[in-house]
Amino acid sequence: MWTRHRGVDMASGETVVECSCGFEAGFDRLRDAREALAAHEDAGHDADWHIEKVADGVELAGADAGVCGRPECTNEESPLYRDDV
Repeated sequence: MWTRHRGVDMASGETVVECSCGFEAGFDRLRDAREALAAHEDAGHDADWHIEKVADGVELAGADAGVCGRPECTNEESPLYRDDV
């Protein structure tokens, strides 16, 4: 995990939480990121998050399933592909 508070970087993570109070942290685990987000929202802060990177297998599975909605991302031969959504 990395934390940037008052502009000081300390490490890196795949999911980043940013808050109106100046808190910014990167997390390797989604659960940890959700907990940080919830803590800042519970404190009345305007917090948000974004995912910087997912594992290669997750990205491939999402592409095969057509979750992005773009035809060029879809692999109709994949067992993950769904044309009913």
